[in-house]
Order: sequence, then C-alpha cells, then structure tokens
Amino acid sequence: MDSPGNDSGELSIDLQTALLMSLDTLPSQPLPSPEEGLVERQFATLFEPPHPLVLESGEEFGPITVAYQTYGTLSPQRDNAIFICHALTGDSHVAGRRRPEDRKPGWWDGFVGPGKGIDTDRYFVVCANVLGGCQGTTGPSSINPATGEPFGPDFPFITISDMVNVHHALLAHLGIDKVLAIVGGSLGGMQVLDWVVRYPKQVGAALVFASGARLNAQGIAFNAVGRRAIFMDPLFRDGRFYGEQEKPRFGLALARMVAHITYLSEQSIEMKFGRRLQHSNELAFDLRKETEFQIESYLHYQGKRFVERFDANSYVALTRAMDYFNLAQSHGDLVTALTETLARFLIVSYTTDWLFPTSQSSELVRALSAARKHVTCTELDSPYGHDAFLIESELPKLEAIVRPYLARLYHERAAQKAT
Repeated sequence: MDSPGNDSGELSIDLQTALLMSLDTLPSQPLPSPEEGLVERQFATLFEPPHPLVLESGEEFGPITVAYQTYGTLSPQRDNAIFICHALTGDSHVAGRRRPEDRKPGWWDGFVGPGKGIDTDRYFVVCANVLGGCQGTTGPSSINPATGEPFGPDFPFITISDMVNVHHALLAHLGIDKVLAIVGGSLGGMQVLDWVVRYPKQVGAALVFASGARLNAQGIAFNAVGRRAIFMDPLFRDGRFYGEQEKPRFGLALARMVAHITYLSEQSIEMKFGRRLQHSNELAFDLRKETEFQIESYLHYQGKRFVERFDANSYVALTRAMDYFNLAQSHGDLVTALTETLARFLIVSYTTDWLFPTSQSSELVRALSAARKHVTCTELDSPYGHDAFLIESELPKLEAIVRPYLARLYHERAAQKAT
C-alpha cells in the first residue's frame, strides 16, 4: 500500500524493472581490489567531558566509545548515506570480512555490498554497535573510568532513544547531517522509528522490517524468562562476574534458547527438524538425555555459540530497552508521534512472524496514513518466522523491493535539489 498521492499499490513488476534500470544513473564507485576488500572496524569517542550524554532517565553519561564500520564512498554532496541499525544481538559487522581467514562474513552480507539490495557501489553505508552492546561500543563489560573495573550492573539504564542519540552523534562526527535512509529490522526497526520521530528532518526514508512501534506483552514475557534464567545462574554473581574464571554460561545459553524459539516459526521448525531424533532411530526412555530430538540439539548449539560471543549484562540491558520502547507513549498516540517527520516509509512484515506479526505493521501503516505520510507496505510470504529478514534464501525477496525503492528515493531527492 502506498499513501498518500500514490494509487499504484505495492511496487509493480514493471515499475521495479524500470527502477532497476535507472540504477545505472546513480553515482557509482569502482569495486575494491581483493587486497582492499577487507572491512575495518573503527572507533569514535563521543560525549567526553564536559559534554556528557543526557540519558532518557536523566542521568549523565560519558565518554562513550562507538564501534562502527563503513562501506562505499560518501558523495561530495554527502547525500548518499544510509545508516543500518542492527537487531538485538547484532553488531557493526554488517557485511564483508575483517580478516581473510574469517569463517563467515557480516550478518547481512547477502543484502549489503556491491550490486546487492543496499548497493555499496552506490551508497555510503554506516553500521554501528549500539550503546550497551558488547562488540566495541561502551556497554556493561566496558571499563568504568571512575573505578577502573567493568561497569557490570552499575552500567546505567538505557533506552532505544539513548542508542539513537549516540548514533546521531556518530553521524555528526562523520560530517553527515542528513541520511538518505535509515534501515533496520526487529530491535533495529525500533531504532529506525525512534530516529524519524527524534530527528524528523534528517531522514529521507525509514525502512522497517519485522518490527513495530512497541513490543507486545508476549514479547516482554519471553524477555522476562530470558533475564530470569540469567539472574538465577549462580555464576552470574549479580552481574559482577568479570575477572572470574567461569562466566554465566548456562543462564545466558538458556536465555538464547528461549529467544531463538521466538525467531522461528512452527512451519520452519517442522521443515527443518520435525520429530526426528538426533543420534538414533528409537526413543531412549532416559530422562537424563537432554538432546534426544534434533530440535533440542539445535537449541543447545545456539545457546553454546551465543555464550561465546555475547555478554550477559548486555543481554539484560538491551532486552529491557526493547521492553520499554513505546513510540506513542510520550506523544499520546502514534499519529501524533509521527506528525512532524518528513521521511517516507517502507514497512515490511512476514507471514509467519509471531514476535512482530503483520498486525503490528498494519497498525503502524494506519497511523502513518492518518498522519498523511508516504508509506509503502508489504507482507512477504516466508516459512522462516521473525528471522526471515536475515535468512540468506529470503533476501532476494527483500532486495526486489528495497533496491528500486532506494533508487527512486535517490532520484527524487536529487530532482528536488535541482529545482
């Protein structure tokens, strides 16, 4: 659905074809040589004294180190920047490899890169780790300059708005005052929505995937179970486990297992695992056997891998920020919240996503239409549930929408400047 001023519905195949052809007229950068193809994680220090960040809670906090990565080249007019907001356990490493020996590329490598959905030959892409994270940006595992020890549970309470304010400051640090688009899914989509409300004149378009204006009660409940698992782990030590020989592996792994179920769908679980057994063709009738079914083994594997790369205190902080997010709360309603933004919107949901079902996207679309904003929405058919926007085999569907959408947006913005 497009509104207002567009009665064409979703992008037609003919329109998509025409827009893809128009990509040839976008500013293009030469492909890097293989030796230059590695991505470097960079760091910026922001909010140093005497100019701390004032958090939504009212607490002052700083300095803040931000880990970020960039792709492509910023145009001389500085009009081709796209900022990507990562999901709950993501990071700044959205695409490419940092070292030749890396086993895997970035988490959205199938969608971000030369000639891909977000084409780094055409756009200057920035992705940064969120405040409170554990992949280079200041978070609970960072050193508290006042004590010389990790913040741990003393890390301040943070919200989605605090994350957005930090990333807004990062773009200012990079000399970018406006972006062509802000893009994100799930927790990243929440950040996108906060961006357009907090900085209404600085975003050309908001691309929101598998997300909504708030987390529903079911989502809050699953987050609560995950945090409870972490708190009950005796190795958690009230969040003061840094420097200890053993970290809270079991609680964090269990939290990940619970959350991962919400990222899947019944259909995808049945397709991949069904009731198949892991190591035999017959039931063991043994209560001590934890991984008799393949789905059990899969969830244990997900928990184990997660503990290797994520911090328990960060998980607690970020899930609570997700719980608190409610775009309408401080404005009275969604329509009022979205009234001032100048951005266009692309809202994408998935048929089998029960963490952020299409009903939440529809609520957002109705509010945007009532606020007289230009909004395009679509529900993509996928068996993979909430994680569909990250699944490599599903990315061509997303690319078919996003690539021409960004091309049209870029040409319209260029035309406006020329008149």
